[in-house]
Amino acid sequence: MNFKTIFKSLKNKDMLKRIAIILGLLVVYRFLAHIPVPLGEPTTFQEAIQNLIQKSDFGSFLNLISGGGLTAFSILLVGISPYITAQIVVQLITKAIPSLEELSQDGESGRRKISQWTRVLTVPLAIVQSIAYIFILYQSVIASNTALAYTPTTADWMLSVTAMVAGSIILMWFGELMTEQGIGNGISLIIFTSIISQLPTTLASLGSALFDTSAGTLSLFGWINLPVNPAMFWIILIFAIAILVVIYFLVKLNEAQRVITINYAKRVHGNSAYGGIKSILPLKLIAAGVVPVIFATAFLSLPALLGQFIQTVNPEGTFGTTLMTLFTAPSASNFSAMYPNGITAQWFFYPAVYFLLVVMFTYFYTGIIFNTKEIADNLQKQGAFIEGVRPGLQTAEYLGKTINRLNLFGALALGLIAMLPFLTDYIFIIVAGAPMGLSLSGTGLLIVVTVALENIRQLQSRALMVTYDDYR
Repeated sequence: MNFKTIFKSLKNKDMLKRIAIILGLLVVYRFLAHIPVPLGEPTTFQEAIQNLIQKSDFGSFLNLISGGGLTAFSILLVGISPYITAQIVVQLITKAIPSLEELSQDGESGRRKISQWTRVLTVPLAIVQSIAYIFILYQSVIASNTALAYTPTTADWMLSVTAMVAGSIILMWFGELMTEQGIGNGISLIIFTSIISQLPTTLASLGSALFDTSAGTLSLFGWINLPVNPAMFWIILIFAIAILVVIYFLVKLNEAQRVITINYAKRVHGNSAYGGIKSILPLKLIAAGVVPVIFATAFLSLPALLGQFIQTVNPEGTFGTTLMTLFTAPSASNFSAMYPNGITAQWFFYPAVYFLLVVMFTYFYTGIIFNTKEIADNLQKQGAFIEGVRPGLQTAEYLGKTINRLNLFGALALGLIAMLPFLTDYIFIIVAGAPMGLSLSGTGLLIVVTVALENIRQLQSRALMVTYDDYR
């Protein structure tokens, strides 16, 4: 990364304007994340949300990418998940229906139509998710025998759902406005900001535990006593080193790629010759990015959410309880209640299924976004070929074998990254007898690193365009 070029581009007024627009929208987004849903007592529903998050790994993930909007019971409770879901659905349908695939390849007009359909689909998805969240939260409050100051009317329900849908649409609009600035993907920037916004709270809790000297102070070789908790000091130091190591390997995995040399046939037209040059086709090790982890988390959380819904409606039944027990991620908050006798075979069920789903979705999503037949056809039309491989079908087969080999290592690496929270908890259970609340969030780190690298790359491209005249 050439940061010198980026700093030099800040002298350009247009560049500063684009950055100011993005920063301004992110600041407004953080303000909106603290506006509560207009439904009775927000504090009562916040307690229900805390209970929901403890019982559902997907709830924790939603709270992470919404920047705490879930725990704050804000109008951004639904967040951008409807827009992301709409994008995934439209992308899958586009690949499944040939006429829509042709439309997506029909230049800017085709892409605009598909983008408009994505926006339209976002609205009903946001309505359904808002109603589902409100219903589950309200039933959770009733099931906990918490007294409500009043019973919400139909108008109250409609106002709350409308506010949540409006918050989701505003976030979608903010994301598209940021993307138009040409410095990064707006939706990714919102998710990035949401995760980063949780750091002050985490650091504050760590600082409070670190400077709690009720258990003694740290002695450095008997020379000086530091006013810090000895055990917490070493835990934080080890975790800081572990996080740096994980970030290093995440960067390497994200940037790793297999470079295939492409040759262009030399052509003679009259007295002029063209072609006969070489180019490259880079194949990323993890072409699917963080999408398989999001898919796996969402897919695996559905049985737990269904179990919670069944248990809320029918507290006497055992089916809902079984679903919640099997498909709830083991963590520090629920370990003592779910596993009073320590680690059992059931403890490994959720992590094992999670790992398998990440691997499966990595292959699935890579197959969608990387169409080997289409790439082979495009190379053949351009008079390009891979040395030692025939154009057409053999090129497609060669690319398919190559991407499958990359996927094998990439999917396993992505699965291990997603398993970091469980691995760290397992280590602390062996050492201390109980999991630790501060687990390494592989998903959060992966999103932060991936988005940061991609946006810095786009920022550098924009900076090169702005400062191009200086190099002429």
